[in-house]
Amino acid sequence: MEGYILGIDQSTQGTKALLFDAAGGLVGRADVPHKQWVDEKGWVEHDLAEIYQNTVAAVKNLVAQTGIDRSLIRAVGISNQRETAAVWEKESGKPVGRAIVWQCARGAGICERIAAAGHEDLVKEHTGLNLSPYFSAAKIAWVLQNVPGAGEKASAGELCCGTIDSWLVYCLTGKKVFRTDYSNASRTQMMNLHNLAWDQEVCDIFGIPIKCLAEITPSDGEYGLTDFAGFLDQPIPIRAVMGDSHSALFGQGCHWPGMLKATYGTGSSVMMNIGGKPLLSEEVVSSVGWFADGKVQYVLEGNINYTGAVITWLKEELGLISSPEETEMLAGKANPEDKTYLVPAFSGLSAPYWDSNARAMISGMSRTTGKAEIVKAALESIAYQIADVVQAMEAVSGIKIAELRVDGGPTRNTYLMQFQSDILNGVVRVPEVEELSGMGVAYMAGIASGFYERGVLNNTEKAMFVPQMDKEQVKELLAGWQKAVAQVLFDKPA
Repeated sequence: MEGYILGIDQSTQGTKALLFDAAGGLVGRADVPHKQWVDEKGWVEHDLAEIYQNTVAAVKNLVAQTGIDRSLIRAVGISNQRETAAVWEKESGKPVGRAIVWQCARGAGICERIAAAGHEDLVKEHTGLNLSPYFSAAKIAWVLQNVPGAGEKASAGELCCGTIDSWLVYCLTGKKVFRTDYSNASRTQMMNLHNLAWDQEVCDIFGIPIKCLAEITPSDGEYGLTDFAGFLDQPIPIRAVMGDSHSALFGQGCHWPGMLKATYGTGSSVMMNIGGKPLLSEEVVSSVGWFADGKVQYVLEGNINYTGAVITWLKEELGLISSPEETEMLAGKANPEDKTYLVPAFSGLSAPYWDSNARAMISGMSRTTGKAEIVKAALESIAYQIADVVQAMEAVSGIKIAELRVDGGPTRNTYLMQFQSDILNGVVRVPEVEELSGMGVAYMAGIASGFYERGVLNNTEKAMFVPQMDKEQVKELLAGWQKAVAQVLFDKPA
């Protein structure tokens, strides 16, 4: 069949538009960055209007770059940064403020009050998620409690409270459709993981009216039509929506229980397919992977706040590097005997520690520790954090992980990938296509619209890393990491 499928990946740093041909091959990509609003309290925000405008601009740029006939675009799928909270007026579409980004922990006080009231276990049992300001519910609750008039408007049903996917669907359909998919809904901390509906009891605990929430829709469902603000001559269907990490899992081909991937972005998501039933644990969370073809796939997941963002910190705050590519060279030049550890708890630690009060620390430096050693410690902190989550998943599922599939920009760093393989004592597979989030949801949209067959996944392997480090050395390094983490924990384990 002649034509193309469009994938949009609205991520923390910007918006990507990707175009795939009838064989599932990547034809082109266009990126548009957006501003990061960060203040002295560590609050992180995005401009919702800018995100929508950039989404349209990315599609226009992509068509211009590739030179394709835009009338041949058949359908679009949307993947998005998750947990980021958006609140806007239902009729006008005007945001009540900037989006509160997933990294932002301003809802910590709300979670502490909920825990003090004795609701922490109920929230975890119903939603599969540890009570945390990381998720959308506490962020939305903060808006309703702190933005003048927002609480009253929500009570009257005049607000839309959602995530970035529902904001984009609303805008792209000309305010006609307000829907979210099961994967995104499961990350808000308001959806019941067992009956797959908004949980009245949990929403009441957070003080969020269900009537302000989006209609939960299958990941391969119908999300209305869009012409991208008049850019297309004829509107096309939005035929898939997934959270970015879920979309990457789908794009990685992890369709069966026990398969595992890690997405390296601003933060990281380590996700494991566990099949048709959820598993609950304290260290990692359980969510919906996707709901497609009439069936639900559950996942275990551990999220890490700072992975790629650590590299950004090295560049923008410390000035140690001028580009991310320098980190590989510097880490290779560093003294391998240096014992410096960086624990990047800039806004707390999430899985498997769940301590929003933890703060970052560099420890173990000697007089000879220099720029190269600090950069090396920063890179290695990414691998250590992912290894912590994988270990927790192995304990919960009872499955020994022998292979990790990875995606995202930092996977280009061969030092990081080799160190990841060594620390995990397992194979790390890097695919040819880096942007699995946009690809996965595009494939699902193509399948849902009848454009693709189910076996279309076309993602060849670019590199494979196998363990090379001595196991005793690995054991020593991991012990040093755990000692460093213990120093930053505020809510120290008994």
